[in-house]
Amino acid sequence: MADETLFELLHMEIVSHVYKSVEEDEEDHGRYTRILEGMGFRVGQGLIERLTKDSPALRDELEIMKFMCKDFWTVLFKKQIDNLRTNHQGTYVLQDNRFMLLTQISCNKQYLEEAPKFLPYTCGLIKGALSNLGINGTVSAEVPVMPTCKFQIVFSRT
Repeated sequence: MADETLFELLHMEIVSHVYKSVEEDEEDHGRYTRILEGMGFRVGQGLIERLTKDSPALRDELEIMKFMCKDFWTVLFKKQIDNLRTNHQGTYVLQDNRFMLLTQISCNKQYLEEAPKFLPYTCGLIKGALSNLGINGTVSAEVPVMPTCKFQIVFSRT
């Protein structure tokens, strides 16, 4: 319980610090997103290395995504993803109905417009983990209703 609270507070401080430092420089407002995604990317790479060190190789995309939804998400947020959807053509949508990093902000519409700035770090975590599993693609997130969060992962076919 204490480690969850510490992670949430650290995440809020990181977002606040990065956002304030970029806010001073109005020219490139999207830079904070790249900074937070980069931080998350590196942490995701390291975390997935530790999680898969002693496990058998994951064979296909669907198996990798199931691993991400069950094991990876449980290590990060102490629960599994609530919903995984796919079109079987390289697009996956992961839905967390009570996303831990948003529940502390608010459970109503009051902070809905502020919620997106708390998502790039997690997008980077996912992207870094997938990168170490040999999958390249894009990860985006949206908050339809607080504190629900949907992460869309589109694998690039190269």
